[in-house]
Amino acid sequence: MDFLALRNLHLLTIAVSLGLFLLRGYWMLRESPRLQDKWVKIVPHANDTVLLAAAIGMLVVAEVNPLNQPWLLAKIVGLLAYIGLGTVALKRGKTRAVRIKALIAALAVFAYIVAVAVTRQVIPGT
Repeated sequence: MDFLALRNLHLLTIAVSLGLFLLRGYWMLRESPRLQDKWVKIVPHANDTVLLAAAIGMLVVAEVNPLNQPWLLAKIVGLLAYIGLGTVALKRGKTRAVRIKALIAALAVFAYIVAVAVTRQVIPGT
């Protein structure tokens, strides 16, 4: 697969990932039993696996070491924060208030990751 195809796959899976996270966040706010549907426990993780594989594929094809690119390292750290906050928001938060705060924080981190990707700056706007 060439870089452009990997990038397009990466962008598509990012959009799907965000859409699924927003949907699950909405269901969490509504205390919907749909959060327990089997597909909800499988599809987001499968999509995120493809997202990560496409990202790694781009690094391999472009022969880039993310440890030598501060903006890529910032995206990885942001991704880890997003995952942690997302798990608190969707299932590990002890109270609804904690889950809502984690949901908002996860979305802020997601926006940061996108800004870093677009600007290729650890602190976008500098």
